[in-house]
Amino acid sequence: MPNPQFLVLFGSQTGTAQDVSERLGREARRRRLGCRVQALDSYPVVNLINEPLVIFVCATTGQGDPPDNMKNFWRFIFRKKLPTTALCQMEFAVLGLGDSSYTKFNFVAKKLHRRLLQLGGSALLPVCLGDDQHELGPDAAVDPWLRDLWDRVLGLLPPPPDLAEIPPGVPLPSKFTLLFLQEAPSTGSEGQRVAHPGSQEPPSESKPFLAPMISNQRVTGPSHFQDVRLIEFDISGSGISFAAGDVVLIQPSNSAAHVQQFCQVLGLDPEQLFTLQPQEPDVSCPTRLPQPCSMRHLVSHYLDIASVPRRSFFELLACLSLHELEREKLLEFSSAQGQEELFEYCNRPRRTILEVLCDFPHTAAAIPPDYLLDLIPAIRPRAFSIASSMLAHPSRLQILVAVVQFQTRLKEPRRGLCSSWLASLDPGQGPVRVPLWVRPGSLAFPETPDTPVIMVGPGTGVAPFRAAIQERVAQGQTRNFLFFGCRWRDQDFYWEAEWQELETRDCLTLVPAFSREQEQKVYVQHRLRELGSLVWELLDRQGAYFYLAGNAKSMPADVSEALMSIFQENGGLCSPDAAAYLARLQRTQRFQTETWA
Repeated sequence: MPNPQFLVLFGSQTGTAQDVSERLGREARRRRLGCRVQALDSYPVVNLINEPLVIFVCATTGQGDPPDNMKNFWRFIFRKKLPTTALCQMEFAVLGLGDSSYTKFNFVAKKLHRRLLQLGGSALLPVCLGDDQHELGPDAAVDPWLRDLWDRVLGLLPPPPDLAEIPPGVPLPSKFTLLFLQEAPSTGSEGQRVAHPGSQEPPSESKPFLAPMISNQRVTGPSHFQDVRLIEFDISGSGISFAAGDVVLIQPSNSAAHVQQFCQVLGLDPEQLFTLQPQEPDVSCPTRLPQPCSMRHLVSHYLDIASVPRRSFFELLACLSLHELEREKLLEFSSAQGQEELFEYCNRPRRTILEVLCDFPHTAAAIPPDYLLDLIPAIRPRAFSIASSMLAHPSRLQILVAVVQFQTRLKEPRRGLCSSWLASLDPGQGPVRVPLWVRPGSLAFPETPDTPVIMVGPGTGVAPFRAAIQERVAQGQTRNFLFFGCRWRDQDFYWEAEWQELETRDCLTLVPAFSREQEQKVYVQHRLRELGSLVWELLDRQGAYFYLAGNAKSMPADVSEALMSIFQENGGLCSPDAAAYLARLQRTQRFQTETWA
C-alpha cells in the first residue's frame, strides 16, 4: 500500500462512529489510497497543523456532549489562544452521528465544523448529519455524503494510475494472520494483561484490575418487573481511587453457552492456540489479547458475538461467502437498496452476530479464521456510575446495575451483555473476579462546605448521588436535597433505610416520587414543581448546585421544563430570562447532568 495520504479521526461512544471510520478506511484501500484511522484522543492533536486532509467522524452523546474518547481533543481544540491561522493548510470534512429526538442533535459535529473553520481550515463539504431516528438509520445521510466526499478526495489525491480499484465483491486482505500452534508453548500462561496489587500505575483499559466481587444482591422486590443488583467489589491494593461522580468501566465476557455455539457453527476448536501477526505496518495487536491466545479466550473475552451486527459485517460476510444463495442474500443486505430489509431482519428484532451466523451456516463454516477480527468488533467496556464513597466504604466500590432484558419478535429474550454477565456471577459459589478500572465522570461536586446541593435521580440515576451524599456527609456537608423517583415504595425504593437514617440525622432532605401508587403518575419533575419556592430559594439566594442523572430520553427535558416554570412562577422571570438563567447555571457548572440511553 502507498504511504498514508489522509487521516480519519473519530470520537465514538457506542462504536458507530468507529464503524463508519473503519468503513472510510476500507473504501480508501479499495481506491488504492493510504488512510490512517485513529480515535481522537489517541492522536497527538498538535500534529493537526501538518495534516493536509482530515475527515472527522464524531457522535454526540447525552445532552450535546462529546464522546469519552474525544474529550481531551475537544478541550484542546477550543483553547482561546489557538491562532485563527492554525489549520490554514488543512482541508477537512465532518461527519456527525446523532439522534434527532434529542434537542442538541449532532451538536458536537456542528460545533466542531464551525471551530475548524474559525482556525483556518477549508471544508470540503457541508457537515453530514447522520440520524439514528431515520427509518434507515444514519446511513440514509451517510451514503450520499460519502459519494460526494470520494469525488472531492479523488480530485485532491489521485490514486496511482497503474493500480485499478479493488471491486466491492473482492475481500480486502485481513488485518491479521492467525498462526496456529501445533502444541502448547512450554513457557508463559494465557491470561489477560492485568494490573497487579501494588502496581505503580493505576488500572486502565489495557491493564484492568481483576477485582474480587464481594456481594451481588438483588435490590428490587421479587414481583418487580426489573432485576436490579447492588454489586460490591474489593479494590484493596489496586491503586484505584475515586471521588463522587466518577465512573467505573467493566469489561464483560460472553456466556460459555454462546462461546460453545459460536465455535460449533464456525468449526473452531476452542482449545486451539495461535499467535496474531499484523499484516500492515501501522496495525498493532490488541493489547487485551495474550500471545499466544486460545480460540476460547478470543471468543469469550474479545469478540462481541452478542452485539447487533452493522452493515459492514454483512459486506465482509458477503465477500467471504462461497454459498450462492447465502451470498446473494448477504449482498442484498449490504446494498443501499437492501437497508430497509436489513433493518427488519436485524435491527428491529435486535438479532445478534451469533444468530445471523446460525442463519447463514454454510457461509459461517467457511469463514477463514484470519478474518475473525475484521468481521466481529471487540467487546466494549461498559460504564457504571460509582454508587459508594471511599470515605464511607474504604477499599470497596459499589455499583447499581439494572439487568437489561426485553422481548422482541425473536423467541429468545434480548439480554444486555454486561448486566446479564454480572448478574450471573455468584461470589457465594466461589471466588469471582471482574476486570475493571475507573475514570472521572461528568459530575463534579462543590467543595465549599455550606453550598446546598439539589440532586434529581430517578431509578438507577440515583447511584452517583448516593456516592455524593456519603462523601458530603463524611465531610460534614449536610445541605443535601435528593429528589428520587421510582414506581413503588415497596418494590424499587433503593436504599430507603439509608436515606431515612440520614434524614433523622438532618443530613438529607428526601423528596420521593412513586409514579404508580396513585391514579395520576407522579414523577420527579412534579415534585420539583410542588417545591418550586424551595428550589428557587436554594438556587437563587443560596447558590445551590443542581444535578440530574438517569435515562436520557425524555426525563432531562421534563426536568428542564420544570425548572423553567419554577424560574417564571417562583422567580418572576419572563420566558427569555428564565431560559438565560438556566443557560447561566449550565455555563457556570451549577447545573450538571449525567444521562445514558
